[in-house]
Amino acid sequence: MRLKPYRTSILLAIAFTLVLSTFWSMPQLAFIIFISMLLQLLLFPAVDAMSPHTGRGIAAGTVLVGFVLLGGLLMTLVTSTFIPTFSSFITNFPAISQEVQHIPLFEHSTFFSAEMDSLWEELRQLSVDALRSSLSILVSIFSKFIDMIIIFFVTFYLLKDGEEIKSWVANLFPTSDYSRVNALFDRILSALRSYIVGQLSICCITGTVVFLYYTLRGLPYASVFAVVSGVAEFVPVLGPTIASAFGVLLTATTSVNIALQTVLFYVVLTQVNHNIVYPTIIGRSLNLHPVGIILGIILGGELLGPAGMFLAVPIIVICKLVIEDIYRDRQHIRQIAKTSRWRGFGHEDN
Repeated sequence: MRLKPYRTSILLAIAFTLVLSTFWSMPQLAFIIFISMLLQLLLFPAVDAMSPHTGRGIAAGTVLVGFVLLGGLLMTLVTSTFIPTFSSFITNFPAISQEVQHIPLFEHSTFFSAEMDSLWEELRQLSVDALRSSLSILVSIFSKFIDMIIIFFVTFYLLKDGEEIKSWVANLFPTSDYSRVNALFDRILSALRSYIVGQLSICCITGTVVFLYYTLRGLPYASVFAVVSGVAEFVPVLGPTIASAFGVLLTATTSVNIALQTVLFYVVLTQVNHNIVYPTIIGRSLNLHPVGIILGIILGGELLGPAGMFLAVPIIVICKLVIEDIYRDRQHIRQIAKTSRWRGFGHEDN
């Protein structure tokens, strides 16, 4: 088989394999670049709208600074409610765990009691270890602060020069396939933009709805459950399921009837999110099967921990689009070859 017609497909496969391998070999660098790309995708429409009036550089800087200030304001508002409530939750966790163990369904289960005791012991040991390693924690916080500064700088240059960078990368491939590679990059960026905007929207909607439900019902720790449910949406399928189970389990300490109502609430919320909100905001362009998402999240968690679970779906989307592009190109080449053979037969008959 001649490889020349497939050289761009081969180069694409090799290039994306090498890029994805950096998540294993250099996870910190890869994570910084990927988060910067996601921020660029999120802020790009605002920069694009502002740049004709101010210039690309000023627009990128203004939008990025506005995003940081807005994010800081939202973080302040959330933490002002969340941190006191979360501290109260941690303080009362031993009593809560005892109440959970006395739920009629679990009261006579020695296995469940042992698991709850083990969970509490692990949490207590983690707090002791955290106190002992305070210096390491400070170093880690400083390191993450530096990472955030780097991410904002990389995001600024992606917002300012993103199109030029994309064209430069596309020019590394054979000239005859420049349009094909550029179109593939556009599809990938469009899919990732839809994903990140959709996930942020669903996280905000879910967190707000859960907070209102717990507040209106007079249930404790409303902000804790809201934050847990909102953040869990970043890990599709598995995250909402775990957050729902967590909420139902702890509301069962109040009343079995309220727990059943909470089950119904989470079922309705999940169905609305995944059948109405998610398709409306993101659309069905990602077209990923839940089994593929679950396996990808598990694999990402095994390889990179929490960061891998967060990045699993975007990476799956990229792999899917690259494979589809290579497959379409292969079918196109085979169709051209088949047409040429038929034309050759026609000339021989003449």
